[in-house]
Amino acid sequence: MRRLFVLVAAVILVDTMFYSAIVPLLPAYTDDLGLSKSAAGLLSASYAAGTLVAALPSGFLAAKIGVRTTMLAGLGLLSASSLAFAFADTVALLDAARFAQGVGGACAWTGGLAWLLAAGPAERRGELVGSVLAVAIAGLLLGPVIGGVATEVGPEPVFSGVGVIGIILAAWVLSTPGVAPSAIPGLRQVAGAILTRPVIFAFWLVALPSILAGLVDVLAPLRLDELGASGIGVGAVFLIAAAIEATLSPAIGRLSDRRGRLVPIRAGLIASGLVAVTPSLPESIFGLGIVVVIVFLAMSLIWTPAMALLSDDAEAAGLDLAFATALVSLSWAGGQVIGGSAVVAFADATSDALAYGFVAVLFVLTSVVLMVRRGERRIG
Repeated sequence: MRRLFVLVAAVILVDTMFYSAIVPLLPAYTDDLGLSKSAAGLLSASYAAGTLVAALPSGFLAAKIGVRTTMLAGLGLLSASSLAFAFADTVALLDAARFAQGVGGACAWTGGLAWLLAAGPAERRGELVGSVLAVAIAGLLLGPVIGGVATEVGPEPVFSGVGVIGIILAAWVLSTPGVAPSAIPGLRQVAGAILTRPVIFAFWLVALPSILAGLVDVLAPLRLDELGASGIGVGAVFLIAAAIEATLSPAIGRLSDRRGRLVPIRAGLIASGLVAVTPSLPESIFGLGIVVVIVFLAMSLIWTPAMALLSDDAEAAGLDLAFATALVSLSWAGGQVIGGSAVVAFADATSDALAYGFVAVLFVLTSVVLMVRRGERRIG
């Protein structure tokens, strides 16, 4: 079990490094290619768009050919697309490479997380998800550092190196015994399970903080650049935020195992609703850096228990764990695409403050719905 966790963790670490390495590079690409906020948001969200498109197909793939082979397919695509990203010199090629990375990431996440949850005890699922999420956040933490280095030495050597790491991990996966594929459910069975009320609500609880994260991942680097921060400085802000989130995630997962998934989620919804409007306020690099850290700290209270809750509810609705973990990828990616593309486009057309305010309202409304549902259960 421990060896499997290390393997899955290493794969997820590489995947999330690919995703977040774009953060300090966005200002440079914006300047060099003349991108608007909307175009920069599309570049950032292309990765999540690939994950969104491939999430459910990766669940079917894992059920048909097995979780290990699905992970291998994901790693192969990640490595190839990282090399393409390293040498791309137009926004169309960059968008396409990021999209392909997202497809590979979906396969890596679905195969790896389903493999791990199937091998672990159900009563520790929150802790397992929290530990995996901590590793994922560590990748988010390292990604901006890698991107910051790429702003200094160029993307070619940096992203080529990450692609080589993906090939090494694929060899490690090949040497690890897999598990037999499960039976493939029909589309009607999958759709019926997904459309149950608990699954839909848990899906939204994962997607909502992802919307805010996608928005912050685009607007905060651009604003930091306007205030005079370097690529290394932008990477440092997200490094600190991710470090705190990674440290807290396993503990939040254990809390959700012992006290219930909704205890930390309620606190996170309230905290996120309060701080979601703040990134548009600071007029200094230090002030905005502190705000970004606080925003990610608030969201960390939601992500881990919400992912465990979605896995619980999807399995209870009759879905195989491969599909349950595919839903986690789908909800995260959907939120990232909405936040990093649609809401950023709204900010481009209006203002950053209105975009952040819109997302804050979503947190408040979700918190109210959760309180109403809690009251209904008590009355019942």
